Amino acid sequence: MKIPAEFDCIRPFEPEELPEVFDRLLSDSQFQKVLAYLYPGVALDDIAAKMRACKTNIEFQKAFCYPFLQQLIVKESLGCDMDAYNINIKNRYTFVSNHRDIVLDSAFLDKLLIDVGFDTTCEIAIGDNLLTLPWVKDLVRVNKSFTVERALHSVEMLKASKRMSEYIHFAVNVKRENVWIAQRQGRAKNSNDLTQPAILKMMAMGGEGSIVERLTQLHIVPLSISYEYDPCDYLKAREYQLRRDVPFWKKTAEDDIESMLTGIKGFKGHIHYKCAPCIDDWLQGIDQEQPKNKLFDEIATHIDLEIHRNYRLYPCNYIALDMIQDTRMYSDHYTDAERNDFEDYMMGQLEKIDIENKDERYLRACLLSQYAYPAKNYLSATNGNRKFKSFLNHLPFLK
Repeated sequence: MKIPAEFDCIRPFEPEELPEVFDRLLSDSQFQKVLAYLYPGVALDDIAAKMRACKTNIEFQKAFCYPFLQQLIVKESLGCDMDAYNINIKNRYTFVSNHRDIVLDSAFLDKLLIDVGFDTTCEIAIGDNLLTLPWVKDLVRVNKSFTVERALHSVEMLKASKRMSEYIHFAVNVKRENVWIAQRQGRAKNSNDLTQPAILKMMAMGGEGSIVERLTQLHIVPLSISYEYDPCDYLKAREYQLRRDVPFWKKTAEDDIESMLTGIKGFKGHIHYKCAPCIDDWLQGIDQEQPKNKLFDEIATHIDLEIHRNYRLYPCNYIALDMIQDTRMYSDHYTDAERNDFEDYMMGQLEKIDIENKDERYLRACLLSQYAYPAKNYLSATNGNRKFKSFLNHLPFLK
């Protein structure tokens, strides 16, 4: 398959490029240290032979990524599964999901697609801010990632967005690959998962026809990701206070690496993925004559509704919602012992936050919001439940 040269700067590596990339990775001293950590006692030559035996990207994923993720699930979770009832494993989709973990959201999706019977995984949209190390950029491109270019001026950004959109269309319709992209740029630090219309506008830059026709060509599936516990919850709370208190504070590459490692190594409890129906049919009934901004807002709202009502809630979500509202409204969803355990968990996560002028009341609210918002949004989506005024009054800074 001939891939247009315009995509070379952002696309994953193709199979014929892998031997050269493997040689480059295996000669990198930092990558060698990572391999020594992941495979203690295994000779580099043995790993190299196994790597060079992989002739395609998915062979690499099955040989290296899948076993690693399976071990991680056994060690750091209580199980990971996916409800794919609403999709056809013979088709190709663009999965638009909420975003919790920098690395694992898309990595687990790759594994789960294999588990439910897909004969391919997905190509992954990843921000170039995470690709500062050459060996990391090589590795993610082997792992079927394409680059989201972010640090650009407005004119360059427009060109980059159009190129990425055209690449996503190419990947789904010509390469016959699935694609994963988060519903917003960066993770929702308070777990209030809302689709940014700008993401949809970017996706509609490629393809042909009307906005609805272009989005239909991508076969968008809203995907809900539900972790029982987020190992990075205390880092997200810390970031909230730093943004509040430190003028012009910005995350560094070291902050991103800390988040990636914490997310991978930390305990996640139960993990559940659920696919909503592809929105192709729904899109045909939308009013295409309305102003473009309203059209994109309506589509984003529909994706949000699908993501919210397909969450899997855990006792901690209901506990956090009660704690932040100072009620016992949802106590039938948990036991006193589970509430005590969650309060202990909150205290333990608070203790991990080491910053100047530590505002424990504020940080506690930040932590609780991350577990309460999925419950709030799920209840609103499934029951039309609007009794959350007191919840929002407690969190004006997290709306």
